Amino acid sequence: MTKYPKSYIQYLTHFHGDRDYFECHEILEEYWKATDTGNKKSIWVAFILLAVSNYHYRRSNFAGAIRTLTKAEDIFSHDQPGLIRLGITPDALADLLKKRQKNLLNSVAYTSFNLPISDPELLKLCQKECKENGFKWGAKSDLCDFDLINRHSSRDRSDVISDRHLALEDRKKEKRQ
Repeated sequence: MTKYPKSYIQYLTHFHGDRDYFECHEILEEYWKATDTGNKKSIWVAFILLAVSNYHYRRSNFAGAIRTLTKAEDIFSHDQPGLIRLGITPDALADLLKKRQKNLLNSVAYTSFNLPISDPELLKLCQKECKENGFKWGAKSDLCDFDLINRHSSRDRSDVISDRHLALEDRKKEKRQ
């Protein structure tokens, strides 16, 4: 038994293993919606935004990467106890993200990086999960993997479109009442 949610371990495994930031986003968004939905300042949202920032950065979408990284940094900076609880060193993370933002502002090419995990138990759990999934912990992102880099273009968005349509219908009903 571990003190860390399985979704968080899966997130870290993808973040550091296959660098599938899209999958990181999907995993934690589902967890966030199930545990802290609606809280836009949730630590889970910060981790989601960090993955999205990396996804944009790797695709050379500097504006999108800066925007999402800035939001993530803001949430992280206001929840240092949450970072510590999740086995991350807050000061080291802040330093990493500042360097990342500087690189983005200067249009420096994307490079992979590892989160500063301070808890040896968490690191061991993630490395084990990585190995079980056939990933190499700390591997660099495969910049030639078109499917990984452009994952958004091959996903099934029918559920998102359906949810948006239902929300629009609900708003129309509210206006009529």
